Amino acid sequence: MKLINLPLLLLITLGSNFYVMAEEKVDHSHHHDASQQQIVLNHGEKWAIDESLHIGMTSIKQEITKHIDEIHYDRFTEPQYAQLAGALNNQLNYLFENCKLPPEADAQLHILLAQIAEGAGKMKQGNKKKQGAILVIKALKDYPDYFNDPQWQALLH
Repeated sequence: MKLINLPLLLLITLGSNFYVMAEEKVDHSHHHDASQQQIVLNHGEKWAIDESLHIGMTSIKQEITKHIDEIHYDRFTEPQYAQLAGALNNQLNYLFENCKLPPEADAQLHILLAQIAEGAGKMKQGNKKKQGAILVIKALKDYPDYFNDPQWQALLH
């Protein structure tokens, strides 16, 4: 995967007016319009994963889980959303740098990661911070439906 700028990635993948701080970098070699694509199974089977994918997705889930009640009950502050978005972007960077899936699985993963990136962007900027968290939660709920992660424990909410 090649290293590119996160805002460029999101503009390409989401085709939206989505903004993230320019210094945040991600590694991404596939450009998808995630708003138009849905994740599909691998001929009816879940996609194989590597250890870094499990680690990264588990870390994203842990970040959201720590704050899920405050988010749900509208007690999460704007600075807290910005901090959470930064933590999620750090995990996305980890995934883009370390995940080594075959191209077909990687393409499906990037649809899911684009949703997490969009959610983190909404949490960081704009007036739809809670909706950004909901996008991330939805991606975390979709992950085990499409990726074979035997160690995954469902997000409880």
